[in-house]
Amino acid sequence: MADQIVRESDFPNLKLLRRGKVRDVYEIEDQLLIVASDRISAYDVVMADPIPDKGKILTALSLFWFKQLEPLVEHHLITADASLYPEVCRPYAAGLQGRSMLVKKARPLPVECIVRGYLSGSGWAEYQEKGSICGIVLPPGLVESSPLPEAIFTPSTKAEDGQHDENISFEEASRLIGRETAESVRRLSLQIYQYGRDLAAERGIIVADTKFEFGYVDGRLILIDEVLTPDSSRFWPMDAYKPGVPQKSFDKQFLRDYLTAIKWPKKPPPPTLPEEIVFKTREKYLEALLRITGQGLPQITKG
Repeated sequence: MADQIVRESDFPNLKLLRRGKVRDVYEIEDQLLIVASDRISAYDVVMADPIPDKGKILTALSLFWFKQLEPLVEHHLITADASLYPEVCRPYAAGLQGRSMLVKKARPLPVECIVRGYLSGSGWAEYQEKGSICGIVLPPGLVESSPLPEAIFTPSTKAEDGQHDENISFEEASRLIGRETAESVRRLSLQIYQYGRDLAAERGIIVADTKFEFGYVDGRLILIDEVLTPDSSRFWPMDAYKPGVPQKSFDKQFLRDYLTAIKWPKKPPPPTLPEEIVFKTREKYLEALLRITGQGLPQITKG
């Protein structure tokens, strides 16, 4: 049984800062409360149909990775225990537990930090056209889903809601955020990806690519948002991997493939999703959680 579906959080006594594609963000003095809804987006459009339990799965995976990554990078998480949240949150503890995080308020960078270890998605499309990704020249003759000689840092812009992110070069990123900061996030992004890739590989998952976000708190660069989830990464089952074709996955690629198959034009309004697509998307997210952490959630069963 899926837990109660949350398409949009509603906490009247809390100050809502914004609703993102997936997360609702509340301001509590000098901290933020991030609530993961069950919304899902594809091609930067939020679908009309939520995915049951998705917010809790994303939260559980991010909490796992934040703990794992503490030796590598400072992050924004303060606590995910709703009983420890500020007093104003206490009336909503039941709705917050398992799908929210109390975090430090950071000044986010205006770029997304993408690391690619394999050739897929927009990177594959750009390689076919230019032989490079974000100005990084790659060897000729690679095929879809090929492993890259080494992981590469390929930043992108942060688009407004409904718009598409655009890949940019490292030099363009440096102009946006400064050379020193750009070099720092490149170094950290590659380190985090390599750590996550190696751990996931031990558990039968290829992390083909992923996206990180960083921000400043009191002059310190820290990891923010989510980390190594099916929303921000491509997770491929290692035992089914075969270069030259699109891969089976434990992420939203399944949904993207369905939207491509029905020839949806990748702009609003979103189509209604069949129950089977909703169910199978949930199953893939849950499989990622179970494989990576070795645990599910008490509220979630696999059927």
